[in-house]
Amino acid sequence: MSDALQNAHEIMSARIGEQTSQSEWFEITQDRINDFADVTMDHQWIHIDVERANEGPFGAPIAHGQLTLSIMGHLPRAAEAATQGPALEGQKLTINYGFDKVRFPGPVPAGSRIRTTSTLKRVEIKGGMLETMNEIVCEIEGQEKPVCVAESLGRLVF
Repeated sequence: MSDALQNAHEIMSARIGEQTSQSEWFEITQDRINDFADVTMDHQWIHIDVERANEGPFGAPIAHGQLTLSIMGHLPRAAEAATQGPALEGQKLTINYGFDKVRFPGPVPAGSRIRTTSTLKRVEIKGGMLETMNEIVCEIEGQEKPVCVAESLGRLVF
């Protein structure tokens, strides 16, 4: 194991339990929902038929869960880049490794503003890389209940 990897493990392990980022508010527009529907070919009416969705179970069109999850991946990275500074010594890149768990406890109506808060929960050395698990909580402005909670895995390559 390289010294850089071992040092990074010690640095990151000391941060377990810390909030690593909180993003700015980001609006989920109807146009973004429609574009996502086109890309994924998921044109279910609760997402794109505004009139019908207004009369539907959520009272408005809602974002696809996968759209929320995809944007959640961007928001913490943008916040971390602004606050975290350079990579750890010897770090070449970070890759998205996947998710341990994803839940959507509430809908994201079109026009809502969301933000994410990321908290480091686990750090392990795996295959010559440092694997981190962050709990990412996505919330809607003015609403207490989260709309998505995900355990995101990243791998830091040295």
